[in-house]
Amino acid sequence: MRTGDRFSVRRMVAMMVKEFVQVRRDRLTFAMMVGIPLMQLVLFGYAINSDPKHLPTVVLDADHEVFGRTLLASMQASQYFQVLGEANGETEADRLLAEGRVQFVVSIPAGFSRHVARGDRPALLVEADATDPAATSGALAALRVLSADALDHDLGGPLAPLKSTAGPFELRLHSRYNQEANFQFNIVPGLMGVVLTMTMVVMTSLAVTRERERGTMENLLVMPLTPLEVMLGKIIPYVMVGYAQMAVIVVAARLLFDVPIMGSLALLTVASVVFIATNLAIGFTFSTIARNQMQAMQMSFFFFLPSLLLSGFMFPFRGMPQWAQVVGEAFPLTHFLRIVRGIMLKGNGAADIAAEVGALAVILLVTSVIAISRYRETLD
Repeated sequence: MRTGDRFSVRRMVAMMVKEFVQVRRDRLTFAMMVGIPLMQLVLFGYAINSDPKHLPTVVLDADHEVFGRTLLASMQASQYFQVLGEANGETEADRLLAEGRVQFVVSIPAGFSRHVARGDRPALLVEADATDPAATSGALAALRVLSADALDHDLGGPLAPLKSTAGPFELRLHSRYNQEANFQFNIVPGLMGVVLTMTMVVMTSLAVTRERERGTMENLLVMPLTPLEVMLGKIIPYVMVGYAQMAVIVVAARLLFDVPIMGSLALLTVASVVFIATNLAIGFTFSTIARNQMQAMQMSFFFFLPSLLLSGFMFPFRGMPQWAQVVGEAFPLTHFLRIVRGIMLKGNGAADIAAEVGALAVILLVTSVIAISRYRETLD
């Protein structure tokens, strides 16, 4: 500032007008300023629910009598359970739980109704997929209350004295895969997917924009490289970075938080390469769209926020409305969370995670096609 210069309101207003014009011309930044608050409002207001209901449930009914049917109807009426039907044996029920396709399995033993009528208090087994304790806690609490009076309508006449006992049957709850309801067992494996999503997308989103801003894009364009070769050359080095991050998280999860590793780490390693490659391809796509590194970072954040909220990492996936679940299925993190939690907590094998790996492969293919088609082989 020169000696004698004084503060000028007119110059300040001119500078303000210049900034507003610049923001208006930067359409991506302006869209982020409006879109991010709006997206947060919609997601937190409509999609986030910490008390999920209508949880998928299958039945193993060896009784097929009135009291069993009444109990299932009461569970359905509570809105916490959505009875999908009867499983074809314990093997299928175990498979449905392992794959995460159902949240509960209700086993009604043979002679259940007869033993209730005699006052013998037969045992009713309810198995829950407790990998995410928040997804089952509300339903299990409602089931404990429901078990005391679910059969009151049928316990009339000579059976009325059974209402005053400890309950017409004994409720046995078995929280599988996370019996102690330890939230760290759910959060820590999920952090692997969150960290990989954040770092992989950001790293490659800067790949092409960095070349353009540094003036080295011309050198890249005159090289005899196809768009696919450029993309793979940008992506593959970061795959090793992703594996290094995975190794750190797995070791920390085991040593610091005592998270069990029930399945094969080799299988997790193979499945993770698809997830890492998918995120890198998404980041590369952003780098071909953005004009500078600032825009690339903005797009990465705009992608990361809904991934975090709609994947089931912070809030139960089944607690979200149907439209939010459909949107969540489009994010790679949603499928990887099921893979890593399934392998580490459930001991899932290749067949159990095949559907999720297939979904990641489809996202990778679509993203790669978009990235290659948008890559500019000549300067604008």
